[in-house]
Amino acid sequence: MPQQLAVIVLVDVGNALESRTLDGNTYLFDNMKLQGSENQGSGELVTAINGSYWSDGSQASEQVLNWLPYSLGSIPPTVPRGYEAERARQTDEQALTELDHLAATSGTSGADAAAELSRIRQSAGRRVKTTRRTRGRLSGQKVLDVTGKVVSDGGTQAHSYPAPVITDIYGQAVDEKVIYPAEYGSPDLVTDGWYWSATVDTSRPGTYAYTMRIQLHKLVEQGGESLWEPVNLTCESKIRVTTEPKRNAFTQAGLGLLPVPPRAFS
Repeated sequence: MPQQLAVIVLVDVGNALESRTLDGNTYLFDNMKLQGSENQGSGELVTAINGSYWSDGSQASEQVLNWLPYSLGSIPPTVPRGYEAERARQTDEQALTELDHLAATSGTSGADAAAELSRIRQSAGRRVKTTRRTRGRLSGQKVLDVTGKVVSDGGTQAHSYPAPVITDIYGQAVDEKVIYPAEYGSPDLVTDGWYWSATVDTSRPGTYAYTMRIQLHKLVEQGGESLWEPVNLTCESKIRVTTEPKRNAFTQAGLGLLPVPPRAFS
């Protein structure tokens, strides 16, 4: 049965957007450290993939790689699915309550009323305009900071970035048909229902590089509106495929009947 190998792609989105590169801004982890993976927590990860073969030399089993991208310094992906929408609804309700109070205060001067309206507008925040390239989870959401508070001025205030999105996986490992990557649908809401996965041909021992094309989103102000502008960058990683004979996990010997001590039949 194939083993599920996970590669976590953790991106410092703020620094990556500022420097326009993922070099030095990407931290890669996998669950094969005890099996020989190297450079955990850096941009130079080499994922160990241990294959096996039968006594006749044929491939015994393939492995499966899964890539999961996350943003460093953003709202954790483990919060409830509707967290952003719920926070936006709460600020809308608060702004409506304050408007009702302002309308009921008939003695407020024009200058004071204008100042109060400006404050309410700031506390309600601003929604990001939906574009053709930012439909889906980014559509019409308010901008939040890492504590979940609504950001009123996206151009100057610190804010939480959307999770990075892997849009393609290519390079040596793909060209030489060692891995076969594709994007799959998933019921896991943390990954927005999509994730990248690949089967690995473990009959091809060696070290192979591959490149991930990752899309980040930068908050920009355009025509008085806030927009998420896609920014496409790339980062490289490697896999190291090794093979060994298939053996019995209990005895560490070749496949066959388990040795049974004679006293077991007495």
